[in-house]
Amino acid sequence: MKSFVAGLVTILALPLAAMAQPKEPAGYLVGTAQSSFGDRTSQSYGIEGGWSVSSRLAVFGEAGGIRDTAPDSVGLSATKIANYLSVSQSAAVSYSVKQPMLFGAGGVRYVVAVQGTIRPYVLAGAGVARVTRDVTFSVGGSDVTGRLSSYGVVLGSDLAGSVMKPMVTFGGGARWAPAGRWILDVGYRYSWIATEARSEEHTSELQSRFGISY
Repeated sequence: MKSFVAGLVTILALPLAAMAQPKEPAGYLVGTAQSSFGDRTSQSYGIEGGWSVSSRLAVFGEAGGIRDTAPDSVGLSATKIANYLSVSQSAAVSYSVKQPMLFGAGGVRYVVAVQGTIRPYVLAGAGVARVTRDVTFSVGGSDVTGRLSSYGVVLGSDLAGSVMKPMVTFGGGARWAPAGRWILDVGYRYSWIATEARSEEHTSELQSRFGISY
């Protein structure tokens, strides 16, 4: 009889114990501020949202931009053109090099530990990146980028235009949800972008995110 009563108490206690467990938020939405360093140190921004498949696994989607990802090769190509213009023109020649990037990606995020309010995690994903070559040239203080042909110069695809290329990203971090719906996330991400047939670019990002869970 005592064994039966003890067993009944145990069975009845199981739902109560489950109710005492903190409920994992089903979804989240965060804004991202990042410091990007790789081919060039820059700033980036974005937004990320996700949905929990289980207490440890979630799917996510993100979109954002990096102000400048120009590799050294772009600057070297621009320098060659500026040197040519300096020889053929008496006025001072200058140039600027930028390569902004917009991206969108999706993937999975796996929570390594679910105890407490701090949740360390790892993630991996894939998407696409739109890389724009924004290179300008000036002669005598006037922008001549749009009429370089009159100086005998035609910019190639390495210095002008935009390309859409596949991107792969992975990383990790920790999410802190002290109370209520607010969450703070700090992490690191590495992204690889195949920009040309025989070249590639990469970015490394230290990220901080702030948002809500629901």
